[in-house]
Amino acid sequence: MRAVLMVVTIILGACEAAKERVFDDGTEPCATVWTNSSLVPLGSPVTAICVIRDGCPLVSGQTGHIQWRLGNRSLPDSSVRTENGAEVSEVNIQSFNHSKAFLTCSLQVSTPMVLGGVVIRAGYPPSAPQNLSCQTNLTAPYTLTCQWNNGRQETHLPTQYHLHTWIWDTNERHTYTLPPGVQRYIIPRSDFVLFSEIQIFVRGVNGLGEARSENITLEPVSAAKFDQPNILLLHSMPKRYGCLRLTWALSPHQEWMKAFLLTLEVRTKPADGGEWTHAPILASKARPKKAVDQCRLKHGTKYFAQIRVRYQLSPWSEWSGSRSAVTLESAPTGHIDSWMRVTGDHMGKQLGVHLFWKPSKQFSANGRNVSYIVSRHKVAGVRERLCSTSGSFCSFQLPVRVRKLYLTAVNAAGRSSPSAVWIHRPKGLAGVLNLKATSLGNSSILVSWESKELSTLTGFIVEWRPLLEETNLSKIRFETTGRNATSLIIQGEPYKPYGITVYPQFKLGIGLPQTVNGYSRQKAPSEVPEMRAKKTWQSHVELTWDELPLALQNGIIDGYQVFYRDKNGSVSVVKAGVDERRVVLKDLSSTSSYEAVLMVSTHGGCRNGSTIYFEIEPFGWLTMLIIVSVSIFGVAILLIMGVKACLSNQKRLKVGLWPAVPDPANSSIKKWSSGSMQNIQSFKDTAEPNLIYLSHLSFMDIPMKLGHKDDDDAWLKNAEDTSDLGESICGSPCTPSFSNSDSVPYATVVFSAPATDPSQLPRPPVYLRSESTRPLLESEECVSPRSLQDFHSDGVEGETCFFGPNAGSADEPDTQDLWNDFPLLRALAMNETENDY
Repeated sequence: MRAVLMVVTIILGACEAAKERVFDDGTEPCATVWTNSSLVPLGSPVTAICVIRDGCPLVSGQTGHIQWRLGNRSLPDSSVRTENGAEVSEVNIQSFNHSKAFLTCSLQVSTPMVLGGVVIRAGYPPSAPQNLSCQTNLTAPYTLTCQWNNGRQETHLPTQYHLHTWIWDTNERHTYTLPPGVQRYIIPRSDFVLFSEIQIFVRGVNGLGEARSENITLEPVSAAKFDQPNILLLHSMPKRYGCLRLTWALSPHQEWMKAFLLTLEVRTKPADGGEWTHAPILASKARPKKAVDQCRLKHGTKYFAQIRVRYQLSPWSEWSGSRSAVTLESAPTGHIDSWMRVTGDHMGKQLGVHLFWKPSKQFSANGRNVSYIVSRHKVAGVRERLCSTSGSFCSFQLPVRVRKLYLTAVNAAGRSSPSAVWIHRPKGLAGVLNLKATSLGNSSILVSWESKELSTLTGFIVEWRPLLEETNLSKIRFETTGRNATSLIIQGEPYKPYGITVYPQFKLGIGLPQTVNGYSRQKAPSEVPEMRAKKTWQSHVELTWDELPLALQNGIIDGYQVFYRDKNGSVSVVKAGVDERRVVLKDLSSTSSYEAVLMVSTHGGCRNGSTIYFEIEPFGWLTMLIIVSVSIFGVAILLIMGVKACLSNQKRLKVGLWPAVPDPANSSIKKWSSGSMQNIQSFKDTAEPNLIYLSHLSFMDIPMKLGHKDDDDAWLKNAEDTSDLGESICGSPCTPSFSNSDSVPYATVVFSAPATDPSQLPRPPVYLRSESTRPLLESEECVSPRSLQDFHSDGVEGETCFFGPNAGSADEPDTQDLWNDFPLLRALAMNETENDY
């Protein structure tokens, strides 16, 4: 209902105003635009009407409709009605979201004609100013400076801010109008009193309203920030360990404040690079040039000291310049942590020891110049000094029998209690598995591992050193952990490699370690090794490069990649492992030129090297001619050498392919006469007979218990038993069979047992001819007798069967004739009475 009344009121007022409104030249305006307000909150609704007076020359004779525009945007058409002889058009804007816009009423004809318009502004009322604070400057000229924040929200409207002050004692009030955008004001010394309280606030005003900050009440001198104070003297105190005394003063501009009680804050830090104390000591009733004591400091340590000052709750002054002093020294106290690496010599009589140490958390050097002494008990009450140094490690030799050492810290005031160091020898026990090093940030490395479940395991020693200074033992650091620990965070410089080793510690010694390299932070390598083409052959090329120096790697190298492309722009890539320094590019074209580049990658990035260019030489007729000529020459040399070798070794090849086997039937032994053997001594006539190795002989023993017929059976049973003839094969001597034995059996000599009965006549020795089946040489005919051809002196050929019974002869051959036929066997003749055969 109120909105309807407001619209009616606007329309009536617009109509009356349209009748009364005239331009400076005496003419009346053709139309008038009215709104409920030309300044509205941002986002609020706006209602506007356009009243066109009767008889307006712009409208007379025109046919068209009324159109509203907000800036460049057309608004929906609205109806037109006539009231009091004037045409009225109304428009409603649901949400006005412009900080400033021009609303117009136009007649829409062939050429739009603007009949009237109005400017509408929108924004927010000012928010209350925040964080009002004031500070007094006690350096001439004295001033009181206040500053604040106008608020988080922009008003989008012209807003005026004012600073108001009220001095209670004198009831003086001052208002300071600030330029737009200014949030700071300096109150002159004439408008405030140092020791009288003053109330201050800020007020903001614009067309939509006003707001003010909270009031602050302060004494200007309590809001003063002093200049930096000065430390006049800093020194140690006699007979008071860990204490320093300092004398201070205000700056010359605030010297007049020395009569007031001020608050003083002192902070200290060790000169060796420690941190400033986090809880500075306050002297709430300090006066300038009055000494202040600072205690609970380390003995024999150089300290830097700084101070700052304020009055009551005023802001702190800036920290003063630093002064240094040294506390009184005392003997070192506390335990020294140590770690020992032990090795033995090849004789097992001496131990090589590398001892490292560091102060524990409870250790205090209590002096600036501290040295360390390593000793051992030599005899009762006497210690032998092994090492004395101001560093943190020592190397020396020890006898194997030594079990314990002593480490002592010494300074000018005395020495600490000795710390016992037990010697743990290396043991072949493994207690560390899967050691890893992970980068955590700019200066941190996470070392993690797995441990074996061993009852004798007592802990772990983590040792790390910079690999770029591997030979410098003073750079080695270590940390000891418990048996349940599986990780440790260590510190290291970024982009520098560290060698990290974890040792398992057992009750009776140190186990087998594991080592890994790590970086606290990685990046791309600083350089890339130069790549070069080492070998080039048909469609292949080998590219090689040198190993990148460790100082330039900046991380753990993941691998190498070679990118190459031909003249057509086709790109290919070949990968190489971490340990490889070469790649072979295959299937290249001899008609194209190539370019290649090497990329080296780490966990922190990668870098490309310089580009090299190469070509594959074509396979021309000259190359083909050279290859064919060399091949023909090589084959000819091989053939000549082969033929020459065959001709020079013809006999050896013949024997190797067809071994020469002697035939017993054609042996020259059968041509020997009995007289030719007369000079050959029998075994019974000489102790060392002349041995002639023509073939091997086998022997067979025939028992004497058998009768004559039984003897023949024994012969029959043993006739085919030629196992002791090497590998003779029974059968036809012409059978082309071979033996694996190198010897050729000639005959078997069969001995009969000595006669035990005098009435029994001795039997003559019997020999069996070998049934050798070895082939004869070349085309020799088989002329071996069937059993044995016995040629007598009278030329009568007889046949005697020695290899089995002979059915063609009933007479027993003469023993002497038998021996004459085989002179070699005759040398083996023995008397029947001799038993030492």
